Amino acid sequence: KRNRPPRVHIEYEVQTYGASEKVSLPFVMGVLSDLSGKSEKEKKEMPDRDFSDVSMDNFGEFQKSIAPRAAFFTDNKLTGEGQMAVDLTFNSMDDFAPGKVAENVPATAKLLEARRELSDLLAYMGGKDKAQDVIDSLLSNPDLLKTLAAESKARNADPE
Repeated sequence: KRNRPPRVHIEYEVQTYGASEKVSLPFVMGVLSDLSGKSEKEKKEMPDRDFSDVSMDNFGEFQKSIAPRAAFFTDNKLTGEGQMAVDLTFNSMDDFAPGKVAENVPATAKLLEARRELSDLLAYMGGKDKAQDVIDSLLSNPDLLKTLAAESKARNADPE
């Protein structure tokens, strides 16, 4: 089953019984590949599959239809202990960006959120010297930091 006419034609001359005749061969290429990885979407058996016409115009839809997935274990470099499970599904090319990958791994998502919050805090404190002094004194006093953390937990656990 051909999805569209070929764009490349190869022509050559053939001599048949002394007469010259031009023969045109269409150039059609098909690729057989399992690009879905460990996708959770059900796949047809190989003889029942159809060719898909993939171009830059419909690549996003094609990728979403196969939902490529990578599921594996990797060394936990965050804590240095054991391994952590990683399960990524790529519905678009944007999902391959480092930030998106980090958002989809729970352990790194927490770190990314903390980084965003610290960045927001830094932007909020810009030019406020007294606020910077308070933060510096808080960070240099571990006992005060623990006390504030305990108060914050108590306040969040006891809604009034």
